[in-house]
Amino acid sequence: MRGTPLDDSAARAVVRVCERPALTSPEMTPADRNEEAQKQCTYGFERWNRVNGHGMTQTKRETERTCAAPAAAGTTPLPKRTPDARAAVVPGSAGEHVLTYVDRLVGALTDLDPAVRRGAPDAVHKMRTTARRLRGCLRSYRSVLDRDATDPLRRDLRWLAGELGAERDHEVLRERLTSGVRDLPGELVLGPVGARLQVWDAAQRAEGRRRTLEALASPRYLSLLEGLRALADAPPLRPKAAGRSEKVLAKALLKEHDRLVRRMDRALQTPPGPERDAAIHHARKGAKRLRYAAEAARPALGKPARRLAKRVKAVQRLSGAQHDGVVARDALRRMAVSAHAAGEPGFTWGLLHGQEGAAAGARERQLPEAWARARAAARRKALCR
Repeated sequence: MRGTPLDDSAARAVVRVCERPALTSPEMTPADRNEEAQKQCTYGFERWNRVNGHGMTQTKRETERTCAAPAAAGTTPLPKRTPDARAAVVPGSAGEHVLTYVDRLVGALTDLDPAVRRGAPDAVHKMRTTARRLRGCLRSYRSVLDRDATDPLRRDLRWLAGELGAERDHEVLRERLTSGVRDLPGELVLGPVGARLQVWDAAQRAEGRRRTLEALASPRYLSLLEGLRALADAPPLRPKAAGRSEKVLAKALLKEHDRLVRRMDRALQTPPGPERDAAIHHARKGAKRLRYAAEAARPALGKPARRLAKRVKAVQRLSGAQHDGVVARDALRRMAVSAHAAGEPGFTWGLLHGQEGAAAGARERQLPEAWARARAAARRKALCR
């Protein structure tokens, strides 16, 4: 566990409530017992929020509404700051801009917690994306916030996104494989393909759900929330935080762009094969970080940042789809091996594998053009006004 001990009794209560056995009766089904356990965890978390000033007491219906659509700007409850810490933030500065964005993301992260526990649609995806955005912001704007304070938070945010990723990645892969089978003509689906997919889905989905709930019930997660609140209460500002937001944020964007240039050039120059797949995936992570940094800088930089974010998003989507194809082909190969061992036809699995390979090749051919457009949007004169 990272950070200082949890002194807040309400925060400790979340762990106690989530770790104790659910209040059950003999006539309860397994699903009922699981629901009761989640209610207890959600109660403990909401109590922590009330004590710490987030003011979140959502009902289940309100939580699902929060999860179904992004909150409007300025409506997310923000962490409180002490007067002394707020006085150190220069109005209109880079520090104020970055802290406002961080506050919004922290509020969104805590808002999504009950929805994730209850299994609301798309909640895991949104919480994972929020954690990634927050981690990327702390990484890209280290010239504003001291990394000695933010790097431990970034490590915990990476851990959280990774734990949520097991459930989310399975959701994406399941939809991809299911739709692939569904789109095939019936005469090309040989053997119990649907049944094998269902068995695989049930096992993987249960494991992903278990990891998500264990992460949210862990002391490390609560320590992360405490650390994020401490960051808002006493922001570790660096000297450049007092600088003009346009200049400081533009310089940070250009640094992220230069890193992405090196990654993308390496990926596009690598011959086709596993090494190229890995290089494209590595470049995709850099594209995502640049996109998040550009979106954070949009209020200060305006149209140039918006254009850059849009074009880098196209690069990210193409490289992401290519990586999803790599993951899908690996899953299809493993299911084909299992089907063969059980004496089932492997034709359909091989057909789907070939389709994924062809689609990946088409996306790779689109990548150089999308990357050229993104590079053109990262003009220094446009960003450094």
